[in-house]
Amino acid sequence: MLRLSDRFPIVSIGCAQSALPALETFFETLEPNPGFAIVIVMHLEELRDSDVCDAIAGWTGMPVAVAAADTPVASNTVYIMPADAILTIEDGVLRSNAPDMAKRERKPVDVFFADLAQDQREYAVGVILSGGNADGTLGAKAIREAGGLTLAQSLDDDEALNPDMPQSAISINIIDLAIPVEEIPDRLRIFARSFDTLEAVSRASDELTRTDLQRAHREICAILAGHSTHDFSGYKTKTFFRRVRRRMQVQQSETLDNYIDLLRKDPTEVTNLFRDLLINVTSFFRDEDAFKLLEKEIIPKLFEHKKSSDTLRIWVPGCATGEEVYSIAILMREFIERHPNAPRVQIFATDIDEAALSVARAGRYPEALLDGLSAERRRRYVRPDGASFVIINEVREMCVFSPHSLVRDPPFSRMDMVSCRNLLIYFGPEVQRDVIPVFHYSLRPRGYLFLGSSESIGKHSHLFSTLDKKHRIFQARDHSPKALRLTSNVSHNRSFLFTDASASSQKERDTSLRSKVESRILERFAPAHVVVNSDADIVYYSAGTSPFLEAPQGVPSRQLMTLARKGLRLDLRAALSECVSTQKRVTRQNLLAERESDEVQIVDFTIEPISDRAGAEQLYLVVFEAKSPPSAQALGGQYSLSDDRHTELEHELRDTKERLQSTIEEYETALEELKSSNEELVSVNEEVQSSNEELEASKEEMQSLNEELNTINSELNGKIEELDRANNDLRNLFESTRIATIFLDRGLVIRTFTPEAAQFFNLRTNDVGRPLTELSSQLDYPSLSEDIRAVFASGDALDHHVAKDRDGQQYLVRVIPYRTDGNEIDGVIVTFVDVTQLAEAEHMQHVLVEELNHRVKNLLLVVGSIAKRTIEKSQSVSTFERAFSGRLAALSRAYGSLSRDQWVDSSIADIFTAELAPFGHSAFHIEGPDLSLPVQIGLSLTMVAHELTTNAAKYGALSVDAGLVKVQWQFENSQLTIDWSETGGPGAKEPSENGFGFELLEGEISYRLSGEIKKVYEKTGFRATITIPLSPYATEKSKF
Repeated sequence: MLRLSDRFPIVSIGCAQSALPALETFFETLEPNPGFAIVIVMHLEELRDSDVCDAIAGWTGMPVAVAAADTPVASNTVYIMPADAILTIEDGVLRSNAPDMAKRERKPVDVFFADLAQDQREYAVGVILSGGNADGTLGAKAIREAGGLTLAQSLDDDEALNPDMPQSAISINIIDLAIPVEEIPDRLRIFARSFDTLEAVSRASDELTRTDLQRAHREICAILAGHSTHDFSGYKTKTFFRRVRRRMQVQQSETLDNYIDLLRKDPTEVTNLFRDLLINVTSFFRDEDAFKLLEKEIIPKLFEHKKSSDTLRIWVPGCATGEEVYSIAILMREFIERHPNAPRVQIFATDIDEAALSVARAGRYPEALLDGLSAERRRRYVRPDGASFVIINEVREMCVFSPHSLVRDPPFSRMDMVSCRNLLIYFGPEVQRDVIPVFHYSLRPRGYLFLGSSESIGKHSHLFSTLDKKHRIFQARDHSPKALRLTSNVSHNRSFLFTDASASSQKERDTSLRSKVESRILERFAPAHVVVNSDADIVYYSAGTSPFLEAPQGVPSRQLMTLARKGLRLDLRAALSECVSTQKRVTRQNLLAERESDEVQIVDFTIEPISDRAGAEQLYLVVFEAKSPPSAQALGGQYSLSDDRHTELEHELRDTKERLQSTIEEYETALEELKSSNEELVSVNEEVQSSNEELEASKEEMQSLNEELNTINSELNGKIEELDRANNDLRNLFESTRIATIFLDRGLVIRTFTPEAAQFFNLRTNDVGRPLTELSSQLDYPSLSEDIRAVFASGDALDHHVAKDRDGQQYLVRVIPYRTDGNEIDGVIVTFVDVTQLAEAEHMQHVLVEELNHRVKNLLLVVGSIAKRTIEKSQSVSTFERAFSGRLAALSRAYGSLSRDQWVDSSIADIFTAELAPFGHSAFHIEGPDLSLPVQIGLSLTMVAHELTTNAAKYGALSVDAGLVKVQWQFENSQLTIDWSETGGPGAKEPSENGFGFELLEGEISYRLSGEIKKVYEKTGFRATITIPLSPYATEKSKF
């Protein structure tokens, strides 16, 4: 197992081509042996990877190389991502994967950063320099969550020519250090060496006593508690100190005591440590158990009582890069697929960071960030696009991403669910206290609130009831007031009062006289009562509860047991508990309740459950009834009144009358002021009414416009789907034809091309939009541009045969005009067809025709010569016929053998076997290497074999049954030697003169083959040795 000191950080630099000046500054500042490896992932546009490699090699003394496939990463080495490749890492080995030529990977930095975080954990370092497209944001987030280090080029750096990439990462608070590029090498060097310090700190921590660790833990938790309401004392010690040590690496603190001193002095570092301690791994369906509960219990309730024409509305504030939003959307999509008549779902995802919203809106994630998705969900709801994966349109269309501040902007309303996970932990206590009522206002009655595992509703239990405490799922109480004053920082501490629409509409409705009378009677004669929940929290008060309830000293409370007067508390607690458990009415009578001035009163009360509240929180009605106070005799004289007390009461009554008169006068004055204010309000109301009428008219116009836009949008969606299908068909056609094709406009600029065309012009995906004339060609076709212009001028197609290239390939280049719907030429289509086999076939046909003509002429000459010599030597017509027919048959066999071999070559073994086979295989034996002979030599050797066989049949070994002919040959030093020997036949005698056969034999060998023949006549039989020079014609194939 590797020790810490055996490993080294791997620093990946993500940038665009515009960051070359920043890279030059970086490497000129970096020392030659920094103690870490560097992997550069660059968006190459015009430069080649070799150009970047050569440039960096000139700026640093470190080895620089383009990363090849399966390259182990070595310390103090620089690796460059290859062009047209996707770079990943596994077990410290770089993997280079070829991308799909039809698709371009737009986020290679995210892909490599995410893999690096997964592979190297705390040894991963991500550096983001100048570049566009917000690439690197998700990858840097993964590195930060894995415990690695993230740095970015500061936005005020003069060398940050395109700050989109660093700005996107900085804006969502995932960058540890945003500094000028010349300071980055020094921080990386310190970080690399800090692992030795970390190892020492780890050993020191192991050696520390349990008391010392607990002391450090308590001190750090106390400092954190002073800046937030979160309690970290329950965190696991290893997890806690692992995050602490990471911050010690960033801040270069060598001991825990030094770091604790830094925390006391620097509030910013306290905030950074707080975020590191609360950081969670970003993934889909984070906290799987909570999402399972959401899927099984909450989502079915959200769809209850919803029609297909309704809309289910969900708000996800603080959505960041969108994983939580798409997780909820996937759950909704799964439910909709199981229920065809489900309502439309709309998810509003908001955040204050535009860069994070851009990432979320794109829905593009590296594979390493999809771990939370099961294989089935990954198959159904994401599609591969290059090396990344994109959420499918059906899920993305459910989500609306927009900028919104939870603490500054007005909230959304009429929501069925609000999911705000791991956002409140970043707010202070005051903001948290204000935000929870905002969520309650946004929700419909009985709507659901979904919080993170470290968050709660605090003191707002009167607004929400708890459905699942462990997974932080709450339900809005429908009896809570909807008029909440929500603070806003938009303009000078002004506030806005958001009221429930149902309340205002209730005021606008006329009430009948009967309802007014009944309401007045109920107010005057109904007994005092309150409504409580099962926890004894009061949710509603009636008038006249003061004889039974009294506000206590200190913090205001809604707890019934706290407000109840002495003498009632114990009985109320017991009766409520009984009613909750039995759900039946409970009554208590003749209770003595203490009042002011030591007075007592007899009280009866009844508690009963409120029915007809299916699906809502169970409430209970508490009704009080006061009876006359007991007599002094009944109380044993304890409460008798003295004369002094009577006098005191008379003085108090007189003072009360005076105060009442003064109050009446003040009331009359206030009434006049209210009348004046009322007149002003009436005037304002008329103005508001006029404005409302104008708004109604505008609303109708907007509705009409919205309907038109919906119609246009539907048509546009249909066109987009058709375009997608056509584009998919075209892409599949390109990939299946395997014909090199390039589409050019009138300026010879590349519009698109098939993958096969890449081999002719070294094309890459990002070459689309470049002139073809700027690219080097592998073909010898210098007049291509002129031919294309000729097609523009004439409007006719043009074919051009390209000469053989260095591999012997030949191509037919066809230039066809590209015509628009109006039959106008808007470009050309250039195709390259491989015609090598066709050209070779044509050439072979031409050679065969020429060879046939030549062979026919030679054949006629040979036949004529044979006929002439045979006539001269023949004594009769029958002798001529036999000799001439035999020689023509031998010639025919030779030509037949050549025809079978397509007039290419002939075999010695085939020649002799064909002549000797009619005498039986036991009559001859042949031995030697099988040689391929040219056509002319094969014909001549066939005539030689025929004459030798004919002579043996007439006078030699083949004339008797026991005779045997042996034919042996060998090929050495470019010379063919053939031995013909006969045994078992009559003895051979040298003739006095040679016949025509031997003359023909010697003519073929000496004249046509430039060889020689030696004849030996022995008692055992005739023997001949033939020597023929063959170089360079013959080719030895195998031993026979």
